[in-house]
Amino acid sequence: MEYSDSSDRLEQRRNSLAARLKAGNRAAAVEFVDIYYRQLYTFFRRLGHSNQASEDLTQECFLAAWQHIGQLRSGKTLNSWMYRIAANASKLYWRGHKYNKAVSIEGIDVPDDGEPVSDKTGHQEQLGQLKNAVAELPIKLRQAVVLHYMQHLTIAEAADAAGVRCGTFKSRLNRALKNLKGRVVSEDGELL
Repeated sequence: MEYSDSSDRLEQRRNSLAARLKAGNRAAAVEFVDIYYRQLYTFFRRLGHSNQASEDLTQECFLAAWQHIGQLRSGKTLNSWMYRIAANASKLYWRGHKYNKAVSIEGIDVPDDGEPVSDKTGHQEQLGQLKNAVAELPIKLRQAVVLHYMQHLTIAEAADAAGVRCGTFKSRLNRALKNLKGRVVSEDGELL
């Protein structure tokens, strides 16, 4: 019940924010940037963009959103709408920089969960191995993993952000997970 209440509040907040953005409210624009800047920057870093490219792409997303704010249908779609803009910006970047290799996503968002240091070492190595494997995935599969598992979008939101149907997105996610399963193994040969 608590989850439903918080998701209802979040949906109401997004609806309100979307309406205020469409009305040209400057305070809403500041709130919009406060909410999405870190999320989008992290999204780009997790896709393998450099620090500078991630900052530039994040700013481009806000400019594109502001220019196309009339296309926003409702607050419910605000999240997936922003990620769709970001996914398209990333796609265009990679298209223009075909020969640039994705940078390592090592060291991005490793949560501190209070475990003893000795326990953390093994987990950090496994996490590093997993992040490297994600970074090596083809961009469509990497994007699926990042949107759903790292950015915590629902399947429907992530599919909308990727600009594909839910079935296509699930297929990409399944292929990505199979690929990762084959690459990430523990020291004793077992899958993580």
